Amino acid sequence: MNILFIAAEATPLAKVGGLADVVGSLPSALIELGHDVRLMIPQYGTIDLSRYSVSQVKDNFGVRSMGNVESTGLNLTTIKDKVPVYMVENKTYLGRDEVYGRNDLERFLFFSRAVFEILPQLDWQPGIVHCHDWHTALAVMWLKRRPNPPGVIFTIHNLAYQGVFDQSFLTESSLEEDWSDYPSDAPKPPPSFMSQGILWADLVTTVSETYAKEIVTLEYGEGLDSLLRYRQKDLLGIVNGLDYEEFNPETDPYVQVNYNPTSIERRTPNKLALQKRANLPQDADIPMVGMVQRLDEQKGFDILEKAADPLLTETGAQLIILGKGREYYESLLKRIAVKYPRQVTPFITFDDSLAHLIYAGCDLFLVPSRFEPCGLGQLIAMHYGALPIVRHTGGLVDTVSEFTPDLEEGSGFIFRDYTSEALIAAVKQGIAAFGNKGAWYQAMRRVMKLDFSWRASAVKYEKAYRQILPMLKW
Repeated sequence: MNILFIAAEATPLAKVGGLADVVGSLPSALIELGHDVRLMIPQYGTIDLSRYSVSQVKDNFGVRSMGNVESTGLNLTTIKDKVPVYMVENKTYLGRDEVYGRNDLERFLFFSRAVFEILPQLDWQPGIVHCHDWHTALAVMWLKRRPNPPGVIFTIHNLAYQGVFDQSFLTESSLEEDWSDYPSDAPKPPPSFMSQGILWADLVTTVSETYAKEIVTLEYGEGLDSLLRYRQKDLLGIVNGLDYEEFNPETDPYVQVNYNPTSIERRTPNKLALQKRANLPQDADIPMVGMVQRLDEQKGFDILEKAADPLLTETGAQLIILGKGREYYESLLKRIAVKYPRQVTPFITFDDSLAHLIYAGCDLFLVPSRFEPCGLGQLIAMHYGALPIVRHTGGLVDTVSEFTPDLEEGSGFIFRDYTSEALIAAVKQGIAAFGNKGAWYQAMRRVMKLDFSWRASAVKYEKAYRQILPMLKW
């Protein structure tokens, strides 16, 4: 099959979050299954083109957006030595030095329109177009309305981010006619880009089986639950995988000492190096909890706020957090660090190399999310030998099984109620288990060997693509 991925970001070209990891890794797994897979992303100013071999595909063609005709180009490069990537070039909307920021509605309206205009001009034509998240949802709508469209799959990575707009944007963007045209038996699509991807795609997927079940409910549906229930027979959950070339403690250049499940004792220097970098006491026997998260309520920082004092005073554990996000939580973590200078260090930044060291150095990895579509952090942590503490929601349910009291079965510590008390109990359970070194090391070795590689997920996507091919009227 010829398969084209459309997304706002893809590692290593442009990365802000987990979306980039998925879009940068899944195509390689599909290529290994024998398919011709390519990507299309915006050519942001942040992309260092000097690091890649880039050729021009199209130059100076017009794309109409927001009442203007924009001069647009299309360039081609390759990532991971085998995945072709088309980059849409436009200075007005895509050329500045940020992936997300100001005027994102206008920017991704333009990108979706450019995708729609560009595809018929390519020498290579996809049978399947796989669009990712709200940034590409309008492309889904326009592609499925053209004669003899390709098969289109739309993947929801996080339903909380939808590209919501108001009436003035609807008028200025000339989308009013599009929003008034929808199947008579469907709920009226709300004013968000995401709604059109859900409405028009041949198949809607999300990034874990449990999250696919959750988002059709009022609690997790983020205002789109009725539309998702309308498409429920075409809604599928496929858990994300992990790129073991990028995340491999045996070869990782960012860790102090490389190791594997048979040399687990070599993990200790990484913990000491992390403690040193965090300016905390260097002692391998002090339990260390790590987090690599966006700082907002979704990731559980509201319940962590109330849990911090009792956890730190009653356990003596160290807490290292890496991430950026809401200013309130950035300030909160700084205040906690001042109060507990020998136990807490927040790194308020994006730092990929430090993230790898946290995975390799911490004993426990905390993911207390209110909701979690899939989550990659717990997968990386397990592969690096950090035992996860997670809330029972979304993809965390599908990837972490609860430890038995002796740690001989399971892969993590799980709490169900979204409360500070439940979070405290789970962390204390993990810290107590840390004291039994024999059982702890056995659990670490077993969890490190779990297979969350992309191949299993790629096979499921391949099956989904084949499912929609008979629907097409070619």
